[in-house]
Amino acid sequence: MIPLCSMHTHTTFCDGKNTAEEMVVGAIESGCTTLGFSGHSYMDIGGADEWVMKEHKLPQYVGEIKRLKEAYKEQIEIMLGIEQDYFSATSTSDFDYVIGSVHCVKKSGEYCFVDMSPQELKEAVGHLYGGNMMEMVKDYYALVADVVDRTNCDIIGHFDLVTKFNEKYALIDTDSKIYRDAAMDALNALIEKDRIFEINTGAISRGWRVTPYPQDFLLRRIAEKGARVIITSDSHSRDTILFGYEAAVEYAKSCGITSVCVFENGKAKSIGI
Repeated sequence: MIPLCSMHTHTTFCDGKNTAEEMVVGAIESGCTTLGFSGHSYMDIGGADEWVMKEHKLPQYVGEIKRLKEAYKEQIEIMLGIEQDYFSATSTSDFDYVIGSVHCVKKSGEYCFVDMSPQELKEAVGHLYGGNMMEMVKDYYALVADVVDRTNCDIIGHFDLVTKFNEKYALIDTDSKIYRDAAMDALNALIEKDRIFEINTGAISRGWRVTPYPQDFLLRRIAEKGARVIITSDSHSRDTILFGYEAAVEYAKSCGITSVCVFENGKAKSIGI
């Protein structure tokens, strides 16, 4: 039996639907043994205001998670984390763990968000890249390749987030050599850093994808190289704390993954599947 952990979660401190305490109660009811909070770090970038933590809320977030950790210690292990964006300057010294993510690319002093909406992505690529989606993709994966050095993260978040809208809108040819070379170069660079990769079901729960991040050819490479993985739901509500967990385990197995990481007593350990 794999201990049930949920390490990528969001609350009303950023763009989540439930309070931190509601998430704790939901996790306990779902059978979680460990719940990690990973609020979106503050970014001083136009367009990010609606989903990042406001700078003044960070001390409140830290204090509340520490309070809940103590209040519920007999029922569940709680960890204080943060999802640190590539372009965030937030200090991560107060946190038990860090998820490193890339949500946007920077071109000519402007930002192109890859996961806000299909229309916004197309418009930004049209404006900044003359409509050349692959040029944006190459910039995205160049940042992803550097995300560990930039954020000093423990977990690499949704590696191929740039494909969030692809299953419904086919914005990017993920079979093309250009795409696969860019993605694989970034993946190989990160594998050398010995961090944990997410198998992330968040876009499935929100209706954008039918399979988790990362795409199967990437997950097979992760398996081939023996890199570590963790199953996360990128949950924004108490109803999705363990969303798609069992299906993600089967997906992992189909790609050659033989173990997944869980967190116990504040540490990551691998459990065979």
